[in-house]
Amino acid sequence: MQEVIVIGGGLAGSEASFFLANNGIKVKLFEMRPAKTTDAHHSDKLGELVCSNSLKSKELTNACGLLKQEMEVFDSLVMKVAKKSEVPGGNALCVDREQFSAQITNIIHNHPLIEVINEEVTSIPTGIPVIIATGPLTSPTLTKVLEDIIGKNLLSFFDASAPIITKDSINMDIAYFKSRYEQGDDAYLNCPFTKEEYDRFYDALINAKLAPIRDMDTKYFDGCMPVEVMAKRGIKTLRFGPLKPRGLGRTKDDRPYAVLQLRQDNVIGSLYNIVGFQTNLTYSEQQRVFRLIPGLENAEFIRYGLMHRNTYINAPRVLNIDMSVKGNENIYIAGQLSGVEGYVESAASGLYVAIQILIKMKGKNFEYPKDTMLGNLMFYITRANPDNFAPMNANFGIYPGANKENRLEIAEKSINNTKEFKERLYEYNA
Repeated sequence: MQEVIVIGGGLAGSEASFFLANNGIKVKLFEMRPAKTTDAHHSDKLGELVCSNSLKSKELTNACGLLKQEMEVFDSLVMKVAKKSEVPGGNALCVDREQFSAQITNIIHNHPLIEVINEEVTSIPTGIPVIIATGPLTSPTLTKVLEDIIGKNLLSFFDASAPIITKDSINMDIAYFKSRYEQGDDAYLNCPFTKEEYDRFYDALINAKLAPIRDMDTKYFDGCMPVEVMAKRGIKTLRFGPLKPRGLGRTKDDRPYAVLQLRQDNVIGSLYNIVGFQTNLTYSEQQRVFRLIPGLENAEFIRYGLMHRNTYINAPRVLNIDMSVKGNENIYIAGQLSGVEGYVESAASGLYVAIQILIKMKGKNFEYPKDTMLGNLMFYITRANPDNFAPMNANFGIYPGANKENRLEIAEKSINNTKEFKERLYEYNA
């Protein structure tokens, strides 16, 4: 029986393992937790969501929404489990993160063709396909092994997560349920600011004490920029970002100066995530400053926000279009380590790599369709300018010919292209 080694039990590694095993390929999945932990993980489960509990938009005219639909064509594990553990999130696919990772762990551990091995990998096996999907928190030992293989083409940035608080500690005399722009649901809790309250909070935030960062050459990814860093760009910045008040008045005539949103984080609705408030404040400062938010004066913190160093490779210099390493084509890179950014994108890259391996194992040589969101994302990260390469989300800006007017048409075409490709794949897989 053919065999593949997968290193890393996050979204990409779990997705790749599931697809390969479902196609009759034996998988050895290595995950170093719980024997060795990271700065960001809180459990030993597979597929843990370490930052937000949102997998972003479900809308077909949204790039990430389209990517989800393409993944579902291939019976994606992550999409299947996300729907089973979904919590209210308006137009976003949000999940109970504990249920989500528990279900992925259970499915992977009980698959007859997947063997889970809980130990750190310190060398790369040869003579067998290997998928490295160790994520942005790849261990220093494996990072050194990678550098020896690909040269010192690893880049890094700093990522942050937001705090989680209990619903019971939110002052519901102040907070209220509403979604932005009258989406037709009340998926978010909202905390409105007056100008005086906002100014007091802003002053405390920009002067709060930060947790120390070892690497002083700090580069932030815009999608997860710490709220305090964002705030220091100017007093109005947050009002055009995570505290944007437009469409969030309690009534049609209500015009709050700024509004904080909280998103449900578990199925029973007892925990809420502070939306857009990734932070590197010390824990005591998070309590002091965030309790200045109207309605959160007695907030009980279940999980504090934190910052961690994320590692990714310079994909245009290192990877072929099938995500194999140039000069060492039995080694594949998937997930955030490869230069994609986002939960869904990471899982999708694991699926993409698994498909590429299946094609190669069947002795065929045809390409994944570029006229799809997944195809364009993989094309971008392997063909971008290597001199200023940075992690990339799914977006219509990388899809040739896409514009605001034709997104639905593009999306429908992409899904059809994905379905046609799947038919070809399984003709060859017969």
